[in-house]
Amino acid sequence: MVVDSLANHSLYHSLSPRLAKALTHISETDFTQAEVGTYPLDGKDIFVIVNDYQTKPKHTEPFEVHQQYIDVQYVVSGEEEFGYLPLGNQTPLAPYHQDHDFTEFDYESNKQNAAFIPLKAGMFALFFPDDMHMPGTLDTAKPVRKVVIKVKI
Repeated sequence: MVVDSLANHSLYHSLSPRLAKALTHISETDFTQAEVGTYPLDGKDIFVIVNDYQTKPKHTEPFEVHQQYIDVQYVVSGEEEFGYLPLGNQTPLAPYHQDHDFTEFDYESNKQNAAFIPLKAGMFALFFPDDMHMPGTLDTAKPVRKVVIKVKI
């Protein structure tokens, strides 16, 4: 997992060419006017999801992991917290959903080992397959515009 400000995005370009393309796209695009939806950037290898939502309390959300894609999560406006802990021997709530590339994990059984990290406008987080994460949380509901770019591993 990586958390940083968009100003430092080029520090992570060497991790992979696809990740470099995703981070460059975020840095060069004004997402304040973009329509909510999903857009291809490089076919199914890299695609962009623009979303507006209200944050939710931690206890209402599951943790998640992905096997096929790296998540690049960038907050355009608003702020949230995300839960994080390394994937270990936790038991998933249900089997892996291959079509949607996610497995969910229970909040209650993982909350004591999780860190909750603020993600504010202009910041991004990278989540890799061994990173359990719970995005979109805050103690009070607040509006957030976030871009998630899915980067094929």
